[in-house]
Amino acid sequence: MRRVVVTGAGTVNPLGSDVASSFAALAAGRVAIGPLDIPDLDRLSIKIGAQVQAWQADAHFTRSTLTQLDRNAQFALVSARQAVEQAGLIFDADLGVQTAVIMGTAGGGLTTSDNAYRAVYAEGKARVHPFTVPRLMHSSAASQISIAHGLTGPAFCVSTACASSNHAMGLAFQMLRAGSVVVALAGGSEAMLSFGGMKAWEGLRVMSPDACRPFSAGRNGMVQGEGAAVFVFEERDHALRRGAKILAEVIGFSMTSDASDIVLPNPDGAVRAMRGALKDAGLEPEAVTHVNAHGTGTLANDRSESAAMAQVFGAHLPKVAVTATKSLHGHLIGAAGAVEMLACLLALQDGVIAPTASFLGPDPECAVDLVTGQARRADIQVCLSNAFAFGGLNAVLALRRA
Repeated sequence: MRRVVVTGAGTVNPLGSDVASSFAALAAGRVAIGPLDIPDLDRLSIKIGAQVQAWQADAHFTRSTLTQLDRNAQFALVSARQAVEQAGLIFDADLGVQTAVIMGTAGGGLTTSDNAYRAVYAEGKARVHPFTVPRLMHSSAASQISIAHGLTGPAFCVSTACASSNHAMGLAFQMLRAGSVVVALAGGSEAMLSFGGMKAWEGLRVMSPDACRPFSAGRNGMVQGEGAAVFVFEERDHALRRGAKILAEVIGFSMTSDASDIVLPNPDGAVRAMRGALKDAGLEPEAVTHVNAHGTGTLANDRSESAAMAQVFGAHLPKVAVTATKSLHGHLIGAAGAVEMLACLLALQDGVIAPTASFLGPDPECAVDLVTGQARRADIQVCLSNAFAFGGLNAVLALRRA
């Protein structure tokens, strides 16, 4: 089977408008969570989130193009553009047909949906924008990326709630390893910070009113974020032949389902996903020295994930540095795993593990070596990136230093 590497990365997220600024914010432990600035904020109980600041869509797209793009797709397109530029790829007809686009999202064009419902039901308008359907469909970002770069290979989206982008990247990895394609643009995008999106999440009663504190005593829920990250996954031999810089190697992937509860996690599913990723990579648990945890800051997720890591790593667990960067950039739902992949690249490339912010003290039921306070320097050769979604949908990636 072919080996798969990452040769490009791009992002727009609450921490930064590109990879360099995001790396700097992660290393500094900068918290991007703050007061929301959205319509009808006074009607929300939860008034905080992690927004992409000072986003100027017209600086990236023409007016006619913007009529087709939800905020979700805008983030994805700019991220993909950055990733392709870093990878130095030129998509001629031959390579274009051998390149896949696989994007993850949970809500799709939720801002467009929200605006259309508002126009029809609240404002009494008789029509909506003619591009409402192309803007709100979940596959919009994948289609727009394929159009922008002339990519005529497989293009589709994955929607598995908070595991969407890990599933998308894992499927890209499997397609490349099997030889179905030579290159894949993969990642996730999300833009749920609208009144309707926030009101729906309020109904679940899992949102924090003040901060995201994964694995911490006193934690009280998750905080929503928005943004995107896209990566160029490439067959290793192809990358080496063209002299590309390799950012990391993807060495394993596993996906499982809890088949248990629609919202409550079952540690068994997470255990099987992590063990599956290690088996796929041909590694023992002792090879892993870092895990970027799903770490949402909810009581149920953090305790379940801690218990799962204890089963997987056993006596080796104290030697595994764990971080949960949702405490910095919020929970990007379908794009969460993609943005957290950036933190994995930072750890593998620069030996810098971003800290888990807003920590108040240890929870005895979350007995992991949590990186808090400030970033930790460490020699990381192999790491896992966890994503565990509502509905018991689990996806874990294993990465190795290039």
